[in-house]
Amino acid sequence: MKKYLDKSLSPLERATALTDEMTTEEQISQLRYDAPAIDRLGIPEYNWWNEGIHGLARSGVATMFPQAIGLAAMFDRELTERAATVTSTEARAKYNAYSRHGDRDIYKGLTFWAPNINIFRDPRWGRGHETYGEDPYLTSELGKATVRGLQGDGETMKVAACAKHFAVHSGPEAVRHEFDAKATPKDMEETYLPAFEALVKDAGVESVMGAYNRVNGEGACASTFLMGKLEEWGFDGYFVSDCWAIRDFHEHHGLTNNIAESAALALKAGCDLNCGCTYQHLTTALAEGLITKEDIRKACIHLMRTRIRLGMFDDKTEFDNIPYSVIASKEHKAVSLECAEKSVVLLKNNGILPLARDAAKTIAVIGPNADSRAALEGNYNGLADRYHTFLSAVQDTYPGRVLYAEGCHLYKNKVSVLARPGDRYAEAVAAAEAADTVIICVGLDATIEGEEGDTGNEFSSGDKNDIRLPEVQRELIKRVMAVGKPTIVVVAAGSAINTEAEPDALIHAWYPGSEGGTALAEILFGDVSPSAKLPVTFYQSTDLLPEFTDYSMKNRTYRYAENNVLFPFGYGLTYSKTECTSLTYADGKATVTVRNTGSRATDDVVQLYIKDHCEYAVPNFSLCGFERVTLSAGEEKTIVIDIPERAFTAVDAKGVRGVYGKSFTLYAGTHAPDELSCKLCGTDCLKTEI
Repeated sequence: MKKYLDKSLSPLERATALTDEMTTEEQISQLRYDAPAIDRLGIPEYNWWNEGIHGLARSGVATMFPQAIGLAAMFDRELTERAATVTSTEARAKYNAYSRHGDRDIYKGLTFWAPNINIFRDPRWGRGHETYGEDPYLTSELGKATVRGLQGDGETMKVAACAKHFAVHSGPEAVRHEFDAKATPKDMEETYLPAFEALVKDAGVESVMGAYNRVNGEGACASTFLMGKLEEWGFDGYFVSDCWAIRDFHEHHGLTNNIAESAALALKAGCDLNCGCTYQHLTTALAEGLITKEDIRKACIHLMRTRIRLGMFDDKTEFDNIPYSVIASKEHKAVSLECAEKSVVLLKNNGILPLARDAAKTIAVIGPNADSRAALEGNYNGLADRYHTFLSAVQDTYPGRVLYAEGCHLYKNKVSVLARPGDRYAEAVAAAEAADTVIICVGLDATIEGEEGDTGNEFSSGDKNDIRLPEVQRELIKRVMAVGKPTIVVVAAGSAINTEAEPDALIHAWYPGSEGGTALAEILFGDVSPSAKLPVTFYQSTDLLPEFTDYSMKNRTYRYAENNVLFPFGYGLTYSKTECTSLTYADGKATVTVRNTGSRATDDVVQLYIKDHCEYAVPNFSLCGFERVTLSAGEEKTIVIDIPERAFTAVDAKGVRGVYGKSFTLYAGTHAPDELSCKLCGTDCLKTEI
């Protein structure tokens, strides 16, 4: 038996033995994301690139979950892990089937480049909806849950997760290939690094991906500072470049003179795998003495270790018998629906919700996102075998008449090419006039907010200019609301939106996945109480935000906000009223009693925040614990929440984390302890001094 096939040896020993059977040229070939077969060693070709931030992506039909920002709004570790487990199960099922048919193409492997744990520091960033929001602690907790669900805890790794994009990366998309993100040592340790550290040290994430931009002058995929952090944290997986990022070293960043130098810079820094084609020039770099054979061998060992951990060279693994029939199964869709139900945020409600089911009345569903599949999908998505749009779900649920009008294009000034601007407004107004209640479904989709985009087009994926709806949608809302009917506005978008309207109820649905329409209908008609919370701050305007290119945290996110808040982080209403009635702290644990004082059953999220009174603390307060609870009307529960030791630390100007404070205030509530949150929710937070 070949040594690398001996399961009694460690993955590192097996990987070393396998690598040492290869020639240097063969080792180089394995450092590409599209690694070719080495037939003489029984190594099949393998494409490392697969995606799965909210369900198995880009590989045909799969269970589609809410986009990551919607999963974050659940504030639910257990359900986040269940969603990731479904994704990894379906990935194994497809891998088994594809491999049997000799299909080893892109998006069909077991190495996922997910989750995205960058900090959503600015609402203009187009890719923010791929993340878990603006808070390092929430991002860490949900990121770890995702890694657990993807990788599993068995003898064989189920799929390999990846923490991306390491580490100071959140736009602007238009200049990401040449941009230098400058962050202070304090901001690095306080905001940008904690989630990556948590996933490496606590969750054992198998991979880390670099970013396109520079970080304080160094290419993120070849940063001595960032690679040093991984070594400090004990990382023992593989490092991968973002796709075609290494060629930016010489083409845009000016870090190197040519492609061979770029390949050498990345490899010697510790980038094992090249998503792109730059590592095809490692042979030249070796001939020119820019790298050594040992540099190549080391990277190859890391990659073979991951493939061995995934069981790729074993005769049998515990995942080989997962059948194709699990794909988009009834059981998996039920998890997606539960996620959607718990991700929808109720921002305003004057009592109009929940709606009564009345067969004698008429509802008008109006807007460009009413019957949109794209508004359910987000980006980095798979395909659903059935989509439940907002319109179709209301039609399926409501016994009365449902009128529909598109109202306007998502961003263009007309729907029909030959028509005059505003060609759908009259239809929308007529539908509203004929209805008893109006539901306006507006927002964005991934054609407006997403990755890179066309820098010359305001509405072409990429970043957003501001946080208002496109002008045609603002005009639609204005005209429909002028009719004077009771109105609910539903926004499908991946980030903060200021609708500049005052409807009777306002719902933020994110991109809620294939079951999103069903979840919305259940909430509208009271079958489910909304319970999600905002994982990002909703601002009043971008005018008061720092420049998008400024990576300082000043006046960004709830921990540093000075003004400009429309809806706070951690905020979200239910159909009942839940409040914390007692709070004690001892030995690293908070004991909280929470009571549903309303007349309806609901879920809610108990949130703990800590205020450090030392000079190095963040200006406001920080999330340090959370727990989702289910309460019947009048029910009371006492829960115990662990508070991590890290919550009592602060970071000085040099980036050194330590316990500097001598006194702390601990808050407990179903929202943050700021004045606006208390006013919007009608409840105060409890507090105790530590």
